[in-house]
Amino acid sequence: MNLILWGIVLLGIYVQQSVSQIVDCFSSFTLSTGKCSDLLGQVKKDDCCLNTNYGYKEADGVCRSCGRPTWSEWTRWGECSVSCTEGVSQRRRSCYGIGDCADPEKLGTVQTKPCVKKVCCPVEGGWSEWGKWQQCSVTCGDGMRKRRRTCSEPIPQCGGSCSGAEEETINCSTEKICPTHGGWASWGSWGPCPVTCLYEGRKPEKELRTRTCTNPPPSVFPRGNDCEGSDTDSRPCSGPPFCPVDGNWGAWTGSTPCSVTCGVGKQTQRRLCDSPKPAHGGRQCQGEEQKTGICIIAVPCPVHGMWTEWSEWSPCKSPSTRKIKCTTRVGTRRRERDCVDRKNNGNVCEGDIVQHGDCYDISNCDSELKGVLSEWTEWSNCKPDCGQDSKQTRERKCVADISKYRSQDRSIFAGDPVVNCEGLEPQTDRKKCTNVPECKDEVGILCSELMYIIIIFIFFVN
Repeated sequence: MNLILWGIVLLGIYVQQSVSQIVDCFSSFTLSTGKCSDLLGQVKKDDCCLNTNYGYKEADGVCRSCGRPTWSEWTRWGECSVSCTEGVSQRRRSCYGIGDCADPEKLGTVQTKPCVKKVCCPVEGGWSEWGKWQQCSVTCGDGMRKRRRTCSEPIPQCGGSCSGAEEETINCSTEKICPTHGGWASWGSWGPCPVTCLYEGRKPEKELRTRTCTNPPPSVFPRGNDCEGSDTDSRPCSGPPFCPVDGNWGAWTGSTPCSVTCGVGKQTQRRLCDSPKPAHGGRQCQGEEQKTGICIIAVPCPVHGMWTEWSEWSPCKSPSTRKIKCTTRVGTRRRERDCVDRKNNGNVCEGDIVQHGDCYDISNCDSELKGVLSEWTEWSNCKPDCGQDSKQTRERKCVADISKYRSQDRSIFAGDPVVNCEGLEPQTDRKKCTNVPECKDEVGILCSELMYIIIIFIFFVN
């Protein structure tokens, strides 16, 4: 264990000494997929991240964002863990960017909820007795006879079926000779062209080939049908070929301006296959028509402003001199937020910095307010996200009776009133989540990742 801790310390020193390591720099990082695209080349990490919209890959090949830490959108809910009866479905999200994502509601990276693809599971059916054999399928020569049975004893339930074939066949013979119809043999070789060259502007001559009705020939008794179609085929002759001319590249043009005004961008050069152009079946130029190089504009890119969370609401106040405390009169309140992290002439945040709203002040009333039980909350997600102990919960609790107010939206009621909750105990309801995935051995995974880090460290030191 001491050896592992020592390895971690040495690895930390090595990482600190490699702050300006060379990385693969990409001009696009997609938050929804966590993927990098449009490789610019290898530069220092600090240069790549002059633009917070860029992404980069270190030696481990994992794509990382140059931007502020941001949660991705939740993925779609996954497939139900079982195909019938109740199971669970999961969805995930990832944190991308430099630093840790805030998670004030402790939603984590995985959410689990119950699901039902089918209320019932399939029940197999049973076959009936075989039916009678049908007549032979032909009136001469050899054919087939069929018989069938149905999946009805019993009938399958909830999408079930019967195992085995619904139809059975046997050979049969009519003991009558069938006529043999004629069939074409393969085409013969193309004949010579009647001319040795083609004149410009004239209709080209044609070359011919033939075939025979001998595969098989039609029978005489009983009489078979002759082959359908022509025994002759033609196509235009191809004239003497022109000599091919292979293409060759012209000179490279000058480089284009850098594709960005800050951070890492690209420059391109082009050339044309025109010295000479390929003609009459000659080969195209070999190689690339354009080449791309890296350019660096050593200027930090703009970082657009980002709203903070709204502050707490201010105390509920009367818009006039009339008393509103513990009455049904409407007051007003306000809350604020700040536009932060704007750098390098980035865009300011869109929207209002101050928000006003109506409110009712029910704080510190002279007498207790009557209590009532709230409605049941929505069922929670399954917690924990794995293992047999996963459950859903919902609850209801004692709250102030606001039936006399015009608005029943509790979010606009300010203050912490004294509520008479006598005989109104909080209630919690729980139910078990079924078919939840088994939990992985997190300790084993952590040890494996730690050993992988130590091996990489030893490789770099040597």
